[in-house]
Amino acid sequence: MNHPVQMFDYHAWATQTLLGRIKELPSSVLQQEVNTSFPTIGEAFAHIYAIDKCWLQVLSGTSMPKAVEECLPLQQETLHYSVDEFANTFSELADEYRAWFRKQDDLEQIIVLENPYAGPRNTRLSEIVLQAVNHGTYHRGNISTMLRQLGHASTMNDYSLFWYQQPAESI
Repeated sequence: MNHPVQMFDYHAWATQTLLGRIKELPSSVLQQEVNTSFPTIGEAFAHIYAIDKCWLQVLSGTSMPKAVEECLPLQQETLHYSVDEFANTFSELADEYRAWFRKQDDLEQIIVLENPYAGPRNTRLSEIVLQAVNHGTYHRGNISTMLRQLGHASTMNDYSLFWYQQPAESI
């Protein structure tokens, strides 16, 4: 089993699961303002998308400063997407990640990550994948809190639930 790939699959599944829950609610829920880390749920999803795209560019060989420069505008471009537009955009990005995974021989390969905020660091490709997953998990938690503040229940999207969405492995 390739754990970074499985964790990415969880990330993609959890994002779609949360978007599925939001699809059941009035469409206005994406743009309703709340007093939390992001002013709206739409802004939180736009942020997750832009950063996921940024990390994929870094994984694909783009320097982090250039990837940040190219991807941060995506946050503004996707800010007012509908639930369906977010679902499609995240699905397409997941396909791009999976295509990248298929080309990789060694996810433990080390690259120099030139982080414009923290400086250079030798970093494994697998660590970058796990960073993208962890970042998404953190902000899906923000979105769940935002839903509750707006008077709506969220939905379970824990990694342990994801296990049961997959075929059972032999022990």
